[in-house]
Amino acid sequence: MAVEKLRFYLDENIPIAIADQLRSRGIDVVTVRDLGLLGDEDDNHLQRATASGRVLCTHDSDFVKLASEGVNHAGIVFGQQDQHRIGEWVKYLELLHSIYSSGEMLNIVEYLSS
Repeated sequence: MAVEKLRFYLDENIPIAIADQLRSRGIDVVTVRDLGLLGDEDDNHLQRATASGRVLCTHDSDFVKLASEGVNHAGIVFGQQDQHRIGEWVKYLELLHSIYSSGEMLNIVEYLSS
């Protein structure tokens, strides 16, 4: 049985350049902008990411709060907007993509470190 690689869902606060760089590395990523869903509610984004088996990437701590309240998800990666640059995001997501399967990220919250 093949291990399913991580796929990512970038919320509207994550720079598009991150998606572009991940795609250039052959990593499956979709952005809220791609979907035309700017301004949608956080719980809708998390449900959509989960239903499509995508790890949600965000600067918005509301997603971490939803996870702490027991909302199931396909994984969340949280970084601080004022601390984490595009290159840090790309390296970290590429690392996660190389070591975790989608099943291993279920209901896991990962934090970018400074």
